[in-house]
Amino acid sequence: MLKLAVIGKDVSGSLSPAMHTFLLGKMGAACSYEKVSIPPEKFSSRAEELFSRFDCFNVTIPFKADIMPCLAQICGDAKAFGAVNTVVSRTRAGYNTDGNGFMLMLENAGLEPRGKRVLVLGAGGAGRSCIYKLAERGAHVSVYERSAERLAEVHRELGSFTPLAQVAPEQYDIVLNCTGIGMHDTVGKTPSVRTERGEEPVGEELLSQCGAAVDLIYEPAQSEFLRIAASLGKRTVNGDAMLFYQAYFSDCIYLERTPSAAEAKKFYEQYRGGIQ
Repeated sequence: MLKLAVIGKDVSGSLSPAMHTFLLGKMGAACSYEKVSIPPEKFSSRAEELFSRFDCFNVTIPFKADIMPCLAQICGDAKAFGAVNTVVSRTRAGYNTDGNGFMLMLENAGLEPRGKRVLVLGAGGAGRSCIYKLAERGAHVSVYERSAERLAEVHRELGSFTPLAQVAPEQYDIVLNCTGIGMHDTVGKTPSVRTERGEEPVGEELLSQCGAAVDLIYEPAQSEFLRIAASLGKRTVNGDAMLFYQAYFSDCIYLERTPSAAEAKKFYEQYRGGIQ
């Protein structure tokens, strides 16, 4: 039986145990899956024990970068993202499956970004992984980030997108919200952007010209950002599938199993349908 866990500042409400237990069961593997919340000031002193307590573990906010000095190998996308969400204790190898989860979410929603104009709102950890994977796929990516310093830093490191100082209501095939605005204490709000008129919340003017709106938020299922887009007849996608698919890719790493987009989609439909 695999001993697994999710590690974060406060993972008391994490959906990871249910998702990973379901997925690994479908893959024929048994597991125990714990939720381990660690105060940020204690992470450095407790990180080492994770490798002996668990066969593998997932890492979430705010420790995705903090775990990296403890690892012997940084693999795949984790190098470009500067963040790890999946760790194999035996090899002390770290991976990041967020980008692959995001791209599979788009693929299984019928959104192909290759050659398309994509506007990304937010260049934090989630935004960075999406920007990288979209550009890698061949999308024409423009990015707006309220922090000019962060935007400049990400542009220096990735260099594969057009940084925007302000957002004009132009036609985009996909507008992607990576800011987190619309969840927790910001429910009912949309991200704000600088326009020629000053700072304004994203609304009908921008979303009326997009082909599809994608929000990495999955709770609530329909953010205000997506509600506005849906009211305009636009295709909308929330981040629920991305969460599931990044877990799927993690479990494939744990089991040294080759991922399959069709299998992942089937498992997701079964999970959402309550099929065991």
